Amino acid sequence: MSVTTPAAPPQRLLSLDVFRGLTICLMIIVNNGTGHGFAQLEHAEWNGCTLTDLVFPFFLFITGVSLTFSFSSRIGSTSTAENSRLSQLPHIFRRAAIIFAIGLLINAYPHYSLALWRIPGVLQRIALCYLAASILYLWTGSRTRFAIIAALLVGYWILLRYVPVPGFGIPTVNIPLLDHDRNLATWLDRKLFSVHLFDHGRDPEGLLSTLPAIATTLFGVAIGEWIRPLRANPARLLRRIIAFGLACLIAAALWSLSFPFNKKLWTSSYVLLTAGLAMLALAACYWLFDVMRLRSRWTIIPVVFGTNCIFAYALSEFVAIFSVSVKFTMDGSRIDLKDAFNSFTFDNIPHHQWASFAYSLFFLTGCWFVTWLLYRRKIFLKI
Repeated sequence: MSVTTPAAPPQRLLSLDVFRGLTICLMIIVNNGTGHGFAQLEHAEWNGCTLTDLVFPFFLFITGVSLTFSFSSRIGSTSTAENSRLSQLPHIFRRAAIIFAIGLLINAYPHYSLALWRIPGVLQRIALCYLAASILYLWTGSRTRFAIIAALLVGYWILLRYVPVPGFGIPTVNIPLLDHDRNLATWLDRKLFSVHLFDHGRDPEGLLSTLPAIATTLFGVAIGEWIRPLRANPARLLRRIIAFGLACLIAAALWSLSFPFNKKLWTSSYVLLTAGLAMLALAACYWLFDVMRLRSRWTIIPVVFGTNCIFAYALSEFVAIFSVSVKFTMDGSRIDLKDAFNSFTFDNIPHHQWASFAYSLFFLTGCWFVTWLLYRRKIFLKI
């Protein structure tokens, strides 16, 4: 990871920075409540989808959009020779490896116990999706990538719907479809990772469910490919993105009747739902900030996070883990730093949901201030 102080690239998409920054804001908010928050600021317990469940797929979608701009500036035109694309492989693998490693460090902090070290994770999934999407972007065309998206979504549905789960039987025949513990994705994670998982033998970022997550990233690649040649014709670009987004939402609604939305298993209907909503959200940001050229002081809030997103996320995770790892005795009871702080501040707010939200905003403000210090000095941590 290097520290650079580059000038802003010409014709940078402000909408992309704002959208990415808003996603990071929401990610920090939903990850740092007090456990008694509003329903939409919590993950759906199993099937279903809340506002919180949109955060991670939105970030993967943005990753796909961004990499089209990154590689376009690196390799030039589409007629670039094969060796120019090959020259990008060290960068791709290096970046994916660093992101994966940061995720592992976050998972193990602060004890770093090899016996229970969680292997899957948010940054690990981002790394794998970035790796796959980058290689597919450089070596396949748009039609091939759409075919791959279809294959990933349909193939994943077939695996979870029809393939017998060893020791349990066939979904919908011997066991319920998308059963909490008796589904193919969870079974495979247990076989591969044993105890190195998030939740007693289950993991929301498991290996098999990374396949449809790659499809989420490839949807972003498709939109990124449309943006670059159509920026001179924003009306046509917006119509195309909105139409595609609505089509994804319709397909998601229909598919969910037999294959429900499920973030923890990253079901195919969930991919279509979140990709469609991400397209509409990006279209709104693009119209406001790159077509209408809306500028206001508040945009500095998401832009600061959007230009240093990995740093902001890692900072929030390390601070959050630290706050519950430091324990001391107060009034005869063992209590962690987070609870001790809240007992003097936000716990005094009468309603638990508002108390949790107030703490989340306080935490977000602290992370933003640290990230802003880097932004103010034009320090951007590039991986």
